[in-house]
Amino acid sequence: MDAFHDNSVLVATSTGIVRGSHDGDTRRWLGIPYAADPVGDLRFRSPRPHPHWPGVRDALAFGDIAPQVPTKVMPIPPGVEISESCLNLNVWAPRLGEESESGDTVASSPSDSTAPRPVMVWIHGGAYFVGFSAQRMYNARALCEATDCIIVTLNYRLGALGFLDFSTFGDVDHIFDTNVGLRDIVAALEWVRDNIAAFGGNPNDVTLFGESAGGGCVTTLMTSPYASGLFHRAIAQSSPVTSVYGPERATSMASMYLELVGIDPANAKTELREMSAHELAAPTLHLLNEVAHTAPGTVAFAPVIDGDIVPESPIEVFRAGGQMRIPLIIGTNHDETSLFKLMKSPLMPMHESTVQAMFDQVLADKPELAHVEGDITRVYPDYPKQKGAMEISRDAGFRMPSIWAAEAHSRVAPTWMYRFDQAPPMLKLLGIGASHAAELPYVFGTLPDKVRAVDIGFRFGGLRQAHEVSQRVQTHWAQFASTADPATPDLPWPKYDEVTRATLIIDGTDRVEDDPEGDVRAAWGDEPIGFD
Repeated sequence: MDAFHDNSVLVATSTGIVRGSHDGDTRRWLGIPYAADPVGDLRFRSPRPHPHWPGVRDALAFGDIAPQVPTKVMPIPPGVEISESCLNLNVWAPRLGEESESGDTVASSPSDSTAPRPVMVWIHGGAYFVGFSAQRMYNARALCEATDCIIVTLNYRLGALGFLDFSTFGDVDHIFDTNVGLRDIVAALEWVRDNIAAFGGNPNDVTLFGESAGGGCVTTLMTSPYASGLFHRAIAQSSPVTSVYGPERATSMASMYLELVGIDPANAKTELREMSAHELAAPTLHLLNEVAHTAPGTVAFAPVIDGDIVPESPIEVFRAGGQMRIPLIIGTNHDETSLFKLMKSPLMPMHESTVQAMFDQVLADKPELAHVEGDITRVYPDYPKQKGAMEISRDAGFRMPSIWAAEAHSRVAPTWMYRFDQAPPMLKLLGIGASHAAELPYVFGTLPDKVRAVDIGFRFGGLRQAHEVSQRVQTHWAQFASTADPATPDLPWPKYDEVTRATLIIDGTDRVEDDPEGDVRAAWGDEPIGFD
């Protein structure tokens, strides 16, 4: 039956009827707008409700993606456009138990014979300046089929349009809201709350999960009053928990950007809205590189502490017990920084000189931590060689912030920690290992079915084992989304606490270790180290 006569893919949302399609054993709706296009006067403003559309809107193809500079690492699929009209999401749902092939009634609720399913909402990564939900790796069909959950993936504003704070350059007639990328995600979660039941999902059973910048959005939103009640469990994969900056640094980043694009700060309130989205996105890489070289260990684009949607430093909110007291899975990959080395990216310090500059900046902000550099560098036997510098950078950016968050969260809510070590033989031989983002095809089940010429990582084997690891990871994620506990009788995973520090090591054969690399963790100490 074609989609035009198939009621199972017609769904009434709060803004109109959408027509989806079938994808294997799933139904999917692509490119559904969850907010009005943030153009014109709405640029740099909080998202607004999308107007109602008449008739039936096709949701058969991915929507536009946020303005960004295209990269070879993230090829944009054919037919997908870069545009400010990017506030859209995608829904994958299991087939209904019994699907009618006749009648004209639009489905506005799940079948009576089908209980509302758990919902998983995905936030993509990309250092807050690149990325999109249409990446092949995020095709949620396999994850939907494996978990029997409703899967939602979304786009949100990035870079200068989403994560620079221009609020100090506006006035009462030219307002620049803060953290509009985060506000987009909140709007998407509100859309899920209001509409997901029509797709068969339970709006009171939502797991928010994301990786890298997406993971940072997860941990940051766990501390935001705007997101309260919109999700009920969280999974933070490689979250840069502490990469959230105060107003002074945020203004500095915005000022550097204005200088790059040649805008006088006095004219920013008008000229930033006169430039095209392409012109605004074009200098993001230049700003990224400049910040990486002048302030190693920091990033150009990140959430900012604005006293509103981000009231305080998220890690400090965690330490005070003020975050959402919901079940949390959090973890990192064993070789996070190898990806940045492979890409020749300046995002993370890779050498003794840049690691030293990072420590110098930390001490300039917090001189009371003067002892910490020596304590830390002593436990990295390969430092000051590049391998040791990369390990320090990995732990400063991802591993220790995740541990500090897990420690604090375990005092108030169930917490589970993992470390992803799985890598095929070829990547181990090349010294890449379990790099940043390596777990993503395992989570989404988008590993190749067979080794092709482009799948260099599996040239020396390992694909069968990778699929076995993927199945275990998906089982844990699905169990967590369904029961708020990732453990199963066959796949144990004890909670994390400050006594045992039990951590699931995800590898060819999974194991649980208490306090892995405890000497390194102890050297960093219990006081979060970050930038104001």
